[in-house]
Amino acid sequence: MNAPERIVVVGASLAGLRAAEALRDEGFTGELTLIGDEPYAPYDRPPLSKAVLSGWLPTDRTLLPRVRDISARWLLGSPATGLDLRERRVTQADGRQVGYDRLLIATGTRARPWPERQGGSLHGVHVLRTRDDADRLRTALAAGPGRVLVIGAGFTGGEVASVCRDLGLEVTVTQRSGAPLASALGGVVGGAAAHWYRDAGVDLRLHTTVHALEGDAHGRLRRAVLSDGTVVTTEVAVVAAGALANTEWLAGSGLAADARGVVCDEACRARTDDGTPVPDVFVAGDVARWPHPRYPGQLLRLDHWDNAVAQARTAAHNMLHEPGDHRGHQPLPAFWSNQFRVNLKCLGLPALADQVVVTQGSLDEQRFVAAYGRRGRLVAVVAVDCPRVLDGYAALIEAGAPFPPVLNATDGPDRLRPLDAAFPQPTAPAPAAAVTPGTPSVLPGQSVPCTPSIPSTLSVLSVPSVPSGHE
Repeated sequence: MNAPERIVVVGASLAGLRAAEALRDEGFTGELTLIGDEPYAPYDRPPLSKAVLSGWLPTDRTLLPRVRDISARWLLGSPATGLDLRERRVTQADGRQVGYDRLLIATGTRARPWPERQGGSLHGVHVLRTRDDADRLRTALAAGPGRVLVIGAGFTGGEVASVCRDLGLEVTVTQRSGAPLASALGGVVGGAAAHWYRDAGVDLRLHTTVHALEGDAHGRLRRAVLSDGTVVTTEVAVVAAGALANTEWLAGSGLAADARGVVCDEACRARTDDGTPVPDVFVAGDVARWPHPRYPGQLLRLDHWDNAVAQARTAAHNMLHEPGDHRGHQPLPAFWSNQFRVNLKCLGLPALADQVVVTQGSLDEQRFVAAYGRRGRLVAVVAVDCPRVLDGYAALIEAGAPFPPVLNATDGPDRLRPLDAAFPQPTAPAPAAAVTPGTPSVLPGQSVPCTPSIPSTLSVLSVPSVPSGHE
């Protein structure tokens, strides 16, 4: 493994920038190039669904702080469109070809769009992922629409609905399952979240999907037809139906990459379709899927801010060192959200759990800690409006402590009563002739993602994404 003279980072957002800084910190003095599809310098996404939508902060004030001068060549506004592993070359949309000795893939994810034939192209239909998305949605909210429809009650949907209520706007939220946040945190904690929505005056429609968005003769959104046959009059709809990995440019490259992300090993080395690690190509951030030693048999993809930073540093170190000196990427997953004046923090992976128990506080008081267990072991914990208690829980999760945990907390219940975690059952993909939200789609002008051959011993866990606030 020769020392690299040219390193290319494809993806000029949080993971890409922090990886570039780490490469310089690790002593890399060669040519460093960052390729980004957006024309902007790297910016912070958490404020988009909070301070920007509320009008407190313009998007041009969300730039990420630079911790050092990276002396890089920036190729922004022209996305990567192809990768040649043999020639070690990245092709951009403008025709430019960029050679490398080491490559980092940090292209992240995009918001899942609403199908065009169901009204996705109407004026007034929004997603929230980028600066431009936030600017357009902020303008629409500032115009004072009579009602905003939010499709999906995950983290992004909840944060958007919360801001809308703070702005005095009427909001309807549809959710396919029986509770907000159910896919991420299960039905027990999701049931508590439903109270936050309704206490804030949100019209929450559970077990409900949007059949179609309809517009007027000028192509402007006017109404939504729901699965229960009711009609919601609305001028603004926000689609918060998850994220798709930006991997179309890797089609035909030989890498194991599809709409779920790019498969890599614990050292962040990209894998080919047959599972072989590629020694000069690495992956970091929201686009990466890798095996975590604490969660065997899974490929994780974490759309979390902390993971993007940590994985970028791991990848940067390994790009400059021999395999014998590689570090494994195995942080404890962590994310947070603020919505309806409630602060929620999570450690571990609740989506793996089969049981949950309240260990401190109570659901009724909307201030509690819920611990999640899988097969008798603690795998995650969620703290609602009491974040300072999490350090002790982190040590228990990392140690694989028994579930339910015996804490003897002064604010805990007299007796721990584990409940079924009540995660929604996965649904079968819709047929190709009837694409629905939740089915991976391809945007106009993009190629169909390649389908990798994943070892049959691994199942794929794409942790419910938090695209705007916690990647």
